[in-house]
This record gives sequence, structure tokens and C-alpha cells, in this order.
Amino acid sequence: MEKQRVYEIIQIGQLKDRPSRAYDLIVATAILLNLGIALFETFDISTLMDDVLFLIEIATVLVFTVDYGLRLWTAEHRYPGLDGFESIRKYVFSLGGIIDFLSFFPFYLPFIFPEGVVAFRMFRVARIFRLFRVNQYSDAMNIVTDVLARRRNQLLSSVFILLILMTGASILMYNVEHAAQPDVFANAFSGFWWAASTLTTVGYGDIYPLTLAGKILGVIITFLGVGIVAIPTGIISAGFVEQLNEEDGSSSQKTFEYCPYCGEKLPHDGH
Repeated sequence: MEKQRVYEIIQIGQLKDRPSRAYDLIVATAILLNLGIALFETFDISTLMDDVLFLIEIATVLVFTVDYGLRLWTAEHRYPGLDGFESIRKYVFSLGGIIDFLSFFPFYLPFIFPEGVVAFRMFRVARIFRLFRVNQYSDAMNIVTDVLARRRNQLLSSVFILLILMTGASILMYNVEHAAQPDVFANAFSGFWWAASTLTTVGYGDIYPLTLAGKILGVIITFLGVGIVAIPTGIISAGFVEQLNEEDGSSSQKTFEYCPYCGEKLPHDGH
């Protein structure tokens, strides 16, 4: 089978290509099985099925390994403007490539470094991000990613404001509470946990002010947090409304296909 055809099969979103859809189903099933094993192993009863679970994990990891190898082999078709080595390098260091790599490589590390088995197995959570590949060409998922991409500057600005406010709140709380709670507010950065939980209005209650000035400051920070945390929500909500209005206005006039290389929508007249 030629390389171009292999790329078309492993590239998600070929709705009319049965081998491609079957391949997507196999990979998605392997991801769900692997994550299911990771969850099931937290129960004591799982020790009775260690051998079966290990065999299933080996099978799923082999699927991830083969998938990664095929994506390396066909990288030149994913990045047609680059030569073989450069296209492989770009895929390896891309976000998708890193997630694909982490989805299988940590499985082999305990055989080389047995002492790090617990830390390596934590990387299995990265496999869940591979599910986003399955929905890459879904209009519902595209709306989410389009909104986040279009509103990224506003979102980054709101996050930056939140970080500044957290820093200021931590410094202020240190000044008013350090004398009363030297172990809790030991330095200017020790109040970050308190600032984060207060500004987000979560309020775990494990760290709280004791002095009158600290309590007044806590009330002010809480009210500020309600407004600050609502800003990203409002930005995303407005982006969804705008995006949905655009989709509704153009759906009757345009249909979409997707680029087999980058996954971007390619609008054309529905006629």
C-alpha cells in the first residue's frame, strides 16, 4: 500500500472512506479501553484480573505504537512543503506528536527503569487527549476550537489580570496576616493558594485570615474574584453566540469540506 493511501487512512475525518473510519474506531476503542484499565486498577478487585488487564494494555499500547510509527512514516504528506526529515521533526515536536508519543512510550520505560514505574504510569492520562483527534472534523468540536482561537487574546488578557490580582492579594495578605500566622503566611508567595481559592470563589477553608484586616481584605478579594472570573466566561459565551450566528447564516449558502493536510475547513458553494 503506497504511503499516500496510508496517510489518507490514518488521517482522521475521511467520512466517506470506510478504512479510515474503521481505523479511527480502532484507535478510539484502544484509548477508551486503556483509560478504562487505568480507572479499574484503582479498585482492589482489579488484582484478580491482573493478567487479563495487562494483556489488554499491551494490545492497546501496540495500537498506539503502530499509529505513531505510521504517522512518522507519512509525515511528509502531512507537511507537503517540507522534506522527509523536517516533516518528521515538525510532527515529533508538535502538540499532537508529543501527545501521541506520551500515549505509548511510558509503557516501555518501567522495563528499563523499574524504580520509576509509578511516575511513568501517570503519563497514561495523556492518552485521553488523543480522543480530540477523533472529533477533529466534527462541527461541534470545531466551534469550540474556533471560539478559543478567535478569542485567545481576550482570554489571555483576562488570565493576565487574574494573575496580577492573585499576586497583589497574596502580598497584601502576607502583610496583614504574617504576624498572626507566621507558619501559614510565611512569605509573599505562600498566600497564592489562598488567593486562588478566594478569587475563584471556591474557598476550601484550609487557609483563612484571623485578623480583622485580613478578613476585610478577604471579603474585598472575594467580591473582586466574582467579577474577574466572570470575564473569561463572558468572552467565551459571546464568542459562541457570534460563531453560532455565523454558522447559521452561512449554512444555507455554503457546505464544507476539510483539508486532508491541516484539517481546516474549505468552504465552497453548495451548488
